[in-house]
Parts: sequence; structure tokens; C-alpha cells
Amino acid sequence: MAKVNLLFALFLFFFFFFFIPCLCCPEDQKQALLQFKSSFIRASNTSSDDPSFGLASWNSSSDCCQDWDRVICSSSQPIAVIGLYLDTLVLMPSLLEPVSVSAGVLTPLFLVKSLMFLDISSNYIHGEIPRNGFANLSRLVHLDMMQNNFSGSIPPEIFHLRNLQYLDMSSNQLTGNLSREVDSLQNLKVLTLESNLLQGNITEEIGNLSKLQQLSLRGNRFFGGIPSSILNLKELQKLDLRENFLSMEIPNKIGELTSMTALALSGNRLSGGIPSAMQKLDKLESLRLENNLLSGEIPSWLFDFRNLKDLFFGGNNLKWNNSAKVVPKCMLSQLSMKSCGLAGRIPDWISTQKGLVLLDLSENKLEGPFPLWLAELDVGNLFLSDNRLSGSLPPRLFQSLSLSVLSLSRNNLSGELPENVGDAINLMILMLAKNNFSGKIPRSLSTIYRLLLLDLAKNRFSGKPPVFHPDALLAVIDFSYNQLSGEVPVTFSVETRILTLGNNNFSGNLPRNLTNLSKLEHLDLEDNKITGEFPGFLSHISTLQVLILRNNSLQGTIPDKISNLMSLRILDVSSNNLTGKIPAKLGELAGMIQTPNTFSSTSEVFTFAVGYDLVVNWKKSKQGLSSHSLDIYSLLDLSANKLCGEIPVSLGALKGLKLLNVSYNSLSGNIPPSLGNLQSLESLDLSHNQLSGPIPETLTKLQELTNLDVSNNQLKGKIPVGGQMDTMINPEYYANNSGLCGMQIQEPCPTEPPAKLEEDENEASLFQWEGVGIGYSAGFFLTVVIMFFTGYFRLAYPPIHSRRRQNGLCCLQSKRCFQ
Repeated sequence: MAKVNLLFALFLFFFFFFFIPCLCCPEDQKQALLQFKSSFIRASNTSSDDPSFGLASWNSSSDCCQDWDRVICSSSQPIAVIGLYLDTLVLMPSLLEPVSVSAGVLTPLFLVKSLMFLDISSNYIHGEIPRNGFANLSRLVHLDMMQNNFSGSIPPEIFHLRNLQYLDMSSNQLTGNLSREVDSLQNLKVLTLESNLLQGNITEEIGNLSKLQQLSLRGNRFFGGIPSSILNLKELQKLDLRENFLSMEIPNKIGELTSMTALALSGNRLSGGIPSAMQKLDKLESLRLENNLLSGEIPSWLFDFRNLKDLFFGGNNLKWNNSAKVVPKCMLSQLSMKSCGLAGRIPDWISTQKGLVLLDLSENKLEGPFPLWLAELDVGNLFLSDNRLSGSLPPRLFQSLSLSVLSLSRNNLSGELPENVGDAINLMILMLAKNNFSGKIPRSLSTIYRLLLLDLAKNRFSGKPPVFHPDALLAVIDFSYNQLSGEVPVTFSVETRILTLGNNNFSGNLPRNLTNLSKLEHLDLEDNKITGEFPGFLSHISTLQVLILRNNSLQGTIPDKISNLMSLRILDVSSNNLTGKIPAKLGELAGMIQTPNTFSSTSEVFTFAVGYDLVVNWKKSKQGLSSHSLDIYSLLDLSANKLCGEIPVSLGALKGLKLLNVSYNSLSGNIPPSLGNLQSLESLDLSHNQLSGPIPETLTKLQELTNLDVSNNQLKGKIPVGGQMDTMINPEYYANNSGLCGMQIQEPCPTEPPAKLEEDENEASLFQWEGVGIGYSAGFFLTVVIMFFTGYFRLAYPPIHSRRRQNGLCCLQSKRCFQ
């Protein structure tokens, strides 16, 4: 029996050794993958021991087919690597510390010619896509390169991968046109090129991809019309052409794409009406047509698609028939009818849509109270801003556990906010600006831990703001234009990025505890009753980009350490009582030296653009700068104070400035020629000071200048000509400067002194006149001496009281003027 068992064991050994194929990883492919790992570690500055690194299991002592993560091998002979899922190999520490990997790290992968599936998405790979490398991977069926930083055009070798069925190159920086060779990918089912920089017309050859089921070109720069060849794609289920520059009309025969389940054309320049042939798309689940130039009446048959879940057609020139009777056959999840001419009460038929997650009826003419049935729908994202709704808010609205975004700004709502607002524990965005709400801000608001944005501006709230927990997530707070009072509040979350408290009744000194808001980027305290010295401790908030302290009662000097705010690009301390000199250190503000393009970390918090207005003194009037374009502005406004001394030459280093205003002070001395280096400057206001001397010729270099005011000074000389100075022809810009002349004010300048006579001309007569001159001078001197000794006149000393008066006033304001 033992002998039988031994023979059986030997049989099994020889059978498995000689007849069962080896499942080991091919050595050449293993070495190529180890080389890729080594290259990636070096390029990304990553440690192989980092637990977040996705290739920790790859090592030379194990088998790549059996032991390595992210590797798939064939199940039959010959054994080879057929799949590499290399997405998100490293996690970026933060958006301020980006990882950057060169495209060269991909080179070893091109040696694995058996690859059929390759996913290298989300790895921060930059540079042009290697051309010859992909030519080796002729067996590829699935290629995912999304969310990298690839640049340049799509190499033609990609279009020669005949077996490719899935291609995703979205969220890169690819440029150029979409090649006509794209029709070589005859097996392609999914093509995603969204969020790149591709341009030109969408090639007609796209219509030759007869097996295509999904096509996304969203977020590029394509223009022209929607190619008619797309109508040949009978298997097409999803078409996304959003956010391009497409024009002309939606093709009338689009209804022939009967397999279509999702059609997204929003954010283009499409015109005409909604084609009636679209009614044939009976499988449609999502239709997005918003933000185009579509016109005509909105057809009620849009609500007859039984499978429809998402319907967006707002932001066009479409008009809703307010007398139409709608009985929806669909059960919508998302509905946007923004700016569609809805009037009267909120339509009752919306109450039938019990599964609504998003409802956008903003920018219409809706009026009446907030309906109770709408509160009971428990909509997650509700946008009703820019209407004419009135009355108070029903407490039932805040009993919803689904409510995430509530936007009711710019209506006529009134009364106090319900005390139970804090019951909406999942609320993240609350925007109630520009209504007539009054009373105290409910303290229960401070208990909503997930709240990220709170905008209560331009109401009539009074009292003190609620105390927020320092660990809360609240990042954006706007309480401006209310009647709040007391000391400046500092009881906000440490996550606060934007704090706007202007136009209230806050008083007293600025509290030092503001420095606890270590992530603060935007601080606006304009038009309050703040007193005390200029708060030098603000220089400790290194993240500060915008500081507005306009129209308060601040005193003292501007501290030199304000220059420590290296990110500061907007500083407005106008209309205070500041004294002393303008610190030369202001010329070291790095945020104003570079052309403004400052990164705002609010994009880390929000998946959408945060909207608010910054009010500044812009070119002689108060204007609101939208936060969406705020990053391109750099402003310095020190006007309407009691500053003295000279304008520092160092201000000429602030080449990113678009506005410089030092008007209504007591500044003296010459205008520094270095101001001609402010290459981005659009507005320069030096008026109402005591500046003297000429206007520098260097101002002709300011090619962006559109507003100049040097009036009410003591300037003299010819106004420079050339460049933008030739357009500064309003006499008010130069008024009350008695010594200025030039074509801008139609005041001729005195003629130049005559040229000196040639030395070699009339030498004899010149010699004779020199003798006469010497004799005349001697006689004149002798006469004066005789008159002095006879007491005919006394020597008078020049008065000095006027100069002392001017400097004395400045020095009473600050001893620094004599330093």
C-alpha cells in the first residue's frame, strides 16, 4: 500500500511539473515593470515605503502575475501581462503642493507589448504623449489617460490602435484639432476627450465610428456647427458637447438617434428652437440645453418622456407659456427652468415631482409666498434667487434632512428666520442675501456642522452674530450690509477663508484673536466704526489676499510689517485717519508685484464657483468686482487719509497693480518716475495732495492706463505726450495745477530759449560786447555799494513761516515725517 501511494505521488509530481503550464510572470515584462516603478518613484519624489503608494507590492522576489497588485495576466499560454491598472499611484498632499511626473516614466510600459488594458489616470503626468511608444501596444482594447497634464496634440499613433474600444483622455491640456484619422478606430465604443484645449470644427469623420456608444467632447474650444455626420451613429447612447463654442441650430434630424439616453449641449452658442423631431428620443433620460441662445416657446412635450430624469433648459431666450397645462409623464430628479419667463406663483404641477433632488427656478418673475408643498417635497438643492417671492419662510423647510443647498437671494422675503433653521443638519450652502429679513440671526445656525457657505448680506439683521464652533467647516461668511453691532466678532471656524462684515455697526479696536483664523484669505470690514491703531498683527495671517478696512476711524501709521503679507493683492485702507509716511516696504508686497493670478483655496472646499462681490473705489466710483474674476485684480488704495511725505520710489515695483489711489492726503515732493514701471496699471489717482515738479515722461509707458487724475497739486511743466497720455484729455484731470501746460489742457507751453550763438560767428563784435558788459557790471556794483552805505535800502531775509507751517502740520500728525 505504501508503494502504491509512493507511485501515485511520483505520478502527480511529474504530471504537474511537465504537463501543467507555468503561470509565472515573463521575466522581461517583470523587469520592465520594476523599471517603471523605479522611474515613477524618482519622478514623483515618493517613497516606496509610503503606504499610500500603489505599487508597494511590486518587488523582485515575488511573481508579478500572482503576487502584485494592479497587474492582470492571461489565463492561458503563453502567460503574459495583459492589464495594468495604474491609476492614482500617489495622492497629492494638497493643491498648493502639486505632484509632477514627466511622461518619460511611461517608457518601460511600452515594452509590455501584450497589454490589452492600460489605466494610467490621475497621476499628474505632464508633457507630450510619447508617440512611438503607443505604436508598440497594438493589442490595446482599453486606454484610460484621464486627469493628467498631458500637453500637445493627440499623436496619430493613438488612432492606429485598431483594437481600441475605450479611449479616455479627458482632463488634460491637449491642444490642436481632432484629427480626421479618428475614423480609423472602427471598434471604438467610448470616446471621451472632455476638459482639454482642443479646437476647430468637430471633424465630419467622427460619423464613421459606427460602433460608437458614448461621445464626450465637453469643455474644449470646438466651434462651428454640430456635424451632420453624427446622425450616422445609430448606436450612440450618450452625446456630451457641453461648454464649447458651437453655434448654428440643433440638427432637425437628431430624433433619428433613437438609442440616445443622454444629450448634453449646454454652454454653447446654439440658436433656433428646440427641434420637434426630438420627441422621437423615447429612451431619453437626461436632456441638457441650458445656457445657449435658443429661442421660441418651451414645448410642453418635453415632460412627456417617461424615462426622463434630468431636464435643463434654463439660461436661453426660451419663454414659458404660463397658461399651459402641464401633466408630466416623467418623474424628474433634476429640473432647471432658470430665466425662462415664469411668472406668477410657483407652478403647482411641480408638486407632482416627488423625487426632485435639484430644482432651479431662479431669475424669473415668480411671486407670492414660499409654498408649503414645496417645503414638503424635501428638495436637496433649491434655487429660487432673483424672483419676487414675499412673506416669511415656513419652518417646515428646515425640517428636511435632504436640504443641502438653499438659494433665495434677491427676493422680497421678510420676517425673522425660523429658529429651527439648525434642524437642517445636512445644509451646506445657505444664501439669503438682499431680502428684508430682520431680527437676530438664529443661534441654531452655528450648530450645522456641515455648513460651508453662509450669505446673509443686505438684510436688516441686528444684534450680535452667533458663536460658531472653531472646528466647524464654515469657510465663507458674508454678513455685510446689515445692522449688526458690538465688537468685531472672531468666533468663527478656523476653516474660514472669506469673512465679509462690512457696512454694519461694529465698533472698537480690531481684536487680536483674528489671527486665529489662520486660513483667512479675504477680510472685509469697510464702513463700520472701528477705532484704534492700524492692526499690525494682521501681518501674521500669511494667507491674506484681500484686506478692506475702508471708511473707519483707524489712526496711527501703516506698519512696515504689512509687507509680510506676501499673498496680499488688494489693500484698501482709504477714508481713515492714518498718518505718517507711506511705508517703502509696501513695494515688497509680492502679491502685487506679479501679474495677479493668485490661487484661492476655496476651490478645495467647493466643487462650484463661489460667488460674491467685492466693492472697491474703481475709477472714481464704487463698483462691485465679481469674485469670479477677482484673481485678475490687484489694487492699492490709501486715499482720504492724512499721509504725508513723498511717494516711495519702491511702489514702482508693484507691476501687477491695476489701481493705485493715494489722493486726498498731504503728500509732497515729485511724482516718482518709477510709477512708469506699473505695466498693468489702469487707474492712477494722485489728486488733492501737495505734489510738485513735472509729470514724469515715464507715464507714457503705461499702455493699460485709462484713468489719470493729478488735479489739485502744485505740478508744473509740460504734460507728457505719447501712449495713453494722449487720451488723457479731460481738463479736470489736471485742474488747479497752475504751472501745467500741454495739448491735453489746450494750454500752450512757453517757447524754448533761443539757441546759443556759434562760437566762431562774429568773434570781433562779441569781444567788443564783452568789454561793454564788464564795464556795465563794475558800474552797477559800485552804485549798489554806495546806496547801501547811505541807508537807501535794508537787506531783507526770506520768510520761512509758510514752509514751517506746511511741514509742521505733517509732523503734528506723525514724527516720522522728519525721519
